[in-house]
Amino acid sequence: MTRSIQQSLTRLAPILFIVAIALVVAACVPGQNSGSPGASPSYSQAPLHPAVPGANPIDLLAWLFTPIFQTLFIGLVLLDQLFGNMVFAIITLTIILRILVIPLYRRQLTSTRQMQLLQPEIKELQRKYKGDRVKQQAAVQEYYRQRGINPAGGCLPIILQFGLLIPMYSVFSQGLTNHDITQMLQVGPIDLAAILGITCDPAPIFDAAGHVLNPCLDAKAFGINWGLPEPVTTGIYIMGFGFSILAVFSSLLQLVASRMTLPASDPKNDDPNTKVQRQMAYFLPLISILYGGLLPAGLFLYWITATVIQIIQQYLILGWGGMFPLFGWYPEFARNHSPRFPVKMPEPKPIDPSQPGAANRAKTVEREITAQSTIRPNRTRSGRRGRRR
Repeated sequence: MTRSIQQSLTRLAPILFIVAIALVVAACVPGQNSGSPGASPSYSQAPLHPAVPGANPIDLLAWLFTPIFQTLFIGLVLLDQLFGNMVFAIITLTIILRILVIPLYRRQLTSTRQMQLLQPEIKELQRKYKGDRVKQQAAVQEYYRQRGINPAGGCLPIILQFGLLIPMYSVFSQGLTNHDITQMLQVGPIDLAAILGITCDPAPIFDAAGHVLNPCLDAKAFGINWGLPEPVTTGIYIMGFGFSILAVFSSLLQLVASRMTLPASDPKNDDPNTKVQRQMAYFLPLISILYGGLLPAGLFLYWITATVIQIIQQYLILGWGGMFPLFGWYPEFARNHSPRFPVKMPEPKPIDPSQPGAANRAKTVEREITAQSTIRPNRTRSGRRGRRR
């Protein structure tokens, strides 16, 4: 996997996220039953229970995600019982998850920064083999290998981060809105529902819009039902579309986080890929506003908390990165700022003698980079004549 694939994954992440959400919605919709006698016949909801593998891929997908979903859901229930407030439970669960992935995310940030530091040398190699793409890629790969850099090193945390969004979506949209969650709290012989004293109604009760009025968990806190889209609670709609304040706040934080991962702005030397990344850093966070009226408010609270922690970690390792100038604004506190844990230029790794030709390839790459970096800029004939005169 090359650097271009990593960039493509980053650009396509929101689209892949929406597609994944659609699959999970199809996978996690409870089975149909007769519902309660007093409920509208148009709506029905089965008790929440672990999925079982079936013949179709959707059932298999739901079954594969069940252990992750159940772990996250039980954790949320325990925290909700501890705090008695769903907002505090969601924030605490998010902090715990982000702490667990700190080593992975640090590795991603380190890999990202090291690749930025190596870009001048990479550009020299690309310039050297400008007309031969095969040799160009071979030289770049050899240089990465010599420096011990894996261009795909930053992909795993990104995949993990978006992978957690899928079960978290189900936790909020299904777990916080279901009338009976007792089966999902059954872990082998341990009945957590009985231990925690959680009792659920035997049948759901719906309102005119089809929302469950008697969920087993109290998902309301600070005037918002965190298991439903925010506009359902606030009633804010613009031209028929739900408007979420949480989605706007989440987009702003994503804008900050995405720009901090970019290298410092250098209009004269920025390559086309960096320029595209800067443009996408403005555009991609705005997508959150579009589906703010569709996804549960709890998911945005989770994403906001995770992004805040991400920004703090990026600030400690990368500093402000390419955050500024932002719309022409470049504050003094961001100029010449040094991060608390700066990433150094990776040193060449010892050459493995077992690999045939490794030493020669490494020396060739180093010699080419050194030669290119010491070439003086071309001077025009008129410039030389001017000096003679």
